[in-house]
Formats: sequence, structure tokens, C-alpha cells
Amino acid sequence: MAIFIPLAFIIIPVVEIAVFIQLGGEIGLWNTILLIILTAILGTWLLKSQGLATLQRAQESLARQVFPIAEVFDGLCLVVAGILLLTPGFVTDAVGFLLFLPFIRLILRTWIWAILARSGNSGVWVDAEQGGVPSNGRDGTIDGDFRDVTPQKPSNDPKLPPSDKDPS
Repeated sequence: MAIFIPLAFIIIPVVEIAVFIQLGGEIGLWNTILLIILTAILGTWLLKSQGLATLQRAQESLARQVFPIAEVFDGLCLVVAGILLLTPGFVTDAVGFLLFLPFIRLILRTWIWAILARSGNSGVWVDAEQGGVPSNGRDGTIDGDFRDVTPQKPSNDPKLPPSDKDPS
């Protein structure tokens, strides 16, 4: 995994330059530049519209007292899509536009969730759609110690501040 990032910084620009050269030879320099600018503008508009819709769905989930995990994941995908669309290049634009498609995000979310479930590190996650039942098969009981603290009736002690005195 550590080698993936340096390879991405080498391979992606080389591929983008090759696509620029090929497409520039087919449609011309100015049309290529215009297309790059148009994809950035379209990406910004899509990011704004879908981002606001995702934010609204997240607020509705929070109002129902359900953690908006799907909306958080969609928001993260939209941020990555926006970054890819603002980065000059047609390959990154294609990946960015794919991330704007809800069914692609659903497939990606399901795939990542399956990887996390298999890893064994996701035992603390609770699936809200399953009625709050933990995904690890336990009944949700939390062991702990407690101490009953019963408030004492305030006294008429003149040493106490006025807010702590008995109102009678």
C-alpha cells in the first residue's frame, strides 16, 4: 500500500499527458482547453447541487436520531469527485463524474463495508437499519459499574449560598 501513492503520482500524470496529446491532436488545442474548463465548471455545479442534497439528507437523519453514515460516505465521495474534476485531465474527470452517480457510490460503499466487516475491526459499528443490533452478534449489553447518587434535601443552613437553600 505504501508504494501505491508514489506510483499514482507518477502514473496518473503520464496517462493524463498522453490523453491530452492524443485528444489535442484529434480536436485541437483550444477545443481541448475549452473542454477542460467546461468539465471544471460542470463539476463545480454538480458538487454544489449534490452536496447540498446530501447535507439535507444528513440533517434529516440526525433529526431522526440516526447517524448518517451513508450521507457521510456520499459527502466524502463528492469531495473526492470535486477534487478530481477540478484537477486538469480527462481520466481524473471520468473518475470524478463516476463518483457523482449514486449507484456507483452505493456499490463502492457496499464493497468497502464488506471489506471492513471481514477485517474484524468493525465490531463496534451498529447498523441503524437493523434496529440498533450490533453487527458482531452480541446483544448490545454494556458491562459497567454504577453508584446511585440520591440528591439530599437542602437544609436551611445559613452558610449555604441562597440558591442552595430550601425555598420554603
